[in-house]
Amino acid sequence: MYMFISALPVATVIAVLLAGWRSLHAAALGVAVALSVIALAFAQPASTWLAAGMHWAPVLLEVLLIVAGGLLLSEVLRASGAQKALADWLLARAGSGTGAVLLVVHGITPFAESVTGFGVGVTIGIPLLAHFGLSPRKVVLIGLLGLCAVPWGSMGPGTLVAATMAGLPFKELGQASALVSVIPFVITGMAAAALASAPGRRWPALLQGLLSGLSLTAAVALMNTLAGTAPAGALGALLVVGWHLLRLRVSQADAGKPPLSAPGRRALAAYALLLGGVLAAAALLRVLDLPAAWHGLASPGLWLLVAAAFFTRCRPAPPSLAKVWRSWLQVAPVTALFIVLGVLMAVSGMAAQLAQALAGSGPLYLLAAPFVGALGGFVTGSNTGANAMFAATQAEIALALGAPLLPFMAVHNVSASLLLMASPGKVEMAVQLLAQGAAQRRWVQQSVLMLDLAAVALMGVLNWSWARA
Repeated sequence: MYMFISALPVATVIAVLLAGWRSLHAAALGVAVALSVIALAFAQPASTWLAAGMHWAPVLLEVLLIVAGGLLLSEVLRASGAQKALADWLLARAGSGTGAVLLVVHGITPFAESVTGFGVGVTIGIPLLAHFGLSPRKVVLIGLLGLCAVPWGSMGPGTLVAATMAGLPFKELGQASALVSVIPFVITGMAAAALASAPGRRWPALLQGLLSGLSLTAAVALMNTLAGTAPAGALGALLVVGWHLLRLRVSQADAGKPPLSAPGRRALAAYALLLGGVLAAAALLRVLDLPAAWHGLASPGLWLLVAAAFFTRCRPAPPSLAKVWRSWLQVAPVTALFIVLGVLMAVSGMAAQLAQALAGSGPLYLLAAPFVGALGGFVTGSNTGANAMFAATQAEIALALGAPLLPFMAVHNVSASLLLMASPGKVEMAVQLLAQGAAQRRWVQQSVLMLDLAAVALMGVLNWSWARA
């Protein structure tokens, strides 16, 4: 009985999304169902809800600011033609459509996401992909596939939460997560390559996607060993960018081609300001050991706005603020409602009840465990939120089943990250970044969810194999 009602909010959301409901309506219904379930069986003292509200309110506000900043920067660069200039320059030097797409999916987007998080990588990747000659539905889907390195998003706070709750060293969980990520890295690479390949070139493209996924796995694992978990995603993605450019023989391809235009250079400067600002501010906060009230200085939301203002000062072409506002109104309420749903489930005890009930299946839970983590990522749209919901309970279940804790939690961590790209909030953001994108919402949602669930199922098999070895 308790398992059924614990699963009811999420099951309701998934059912209505698959039935074609809009993300906003699905999220609102999920919150309403969660509130009803809490009133029925999971009531908590008012002090508990007050503490949860004080803890999550700043997080929610930061996420909404990041969404606004990402949409604004994307529109500023689009309106000025800078995105097209940068995309044309990149495409000319990537050598082929498939190579350029993989450069974005396994290089540019993971790098941006690793240093900022909250889906900012999508706001950079999709506008670039939009100029690669692909259909809108493919652009949105491929752009979401770039969110494949989320365990290191925002310099890895979600992985740190999982490590702390499970009593594991941060660096060891990061290294294990990098190795487990070979599954989503390869699947996203092969899927993106297949979507971008020309007729008759499917098999060579699939091989490119496979090699790209393996290279990202090796690069992130190497950087985790050398530099630690927090910067491993960003540094590994930079290595992959260099590997792709070297593989495509950029030095030869550059011969006779014009240099990057002034708008493109300004776009690069805006990105450098964004990423450099986040990293420099975070380093300053660590060195000075400033209190939590100052941590907003390192927020991606702040630096997205700074980068947009910087670019607007350099380029007088005005962005469409009305378009940004309309897009924000589409994305922000969905994102906020799903975070609220995740908080309601975690604080009320529904999330823990659901995981504990599933553990009653015994060793078969090893196959189901990645789906529990993935469920958290899908609902909250955040690796940190998913681990806050499920990591401690998952660790307890692993110990009770006698499963090796480190690989079990690595599978959980990667699974909790993977379904972020399929979460309605991220899908809504992605489709709003592209003209005609909203018309493809249902196809994109179903396609990315299918790919993610295939990867999660394979990680379940991996979990089972390690435990039974």
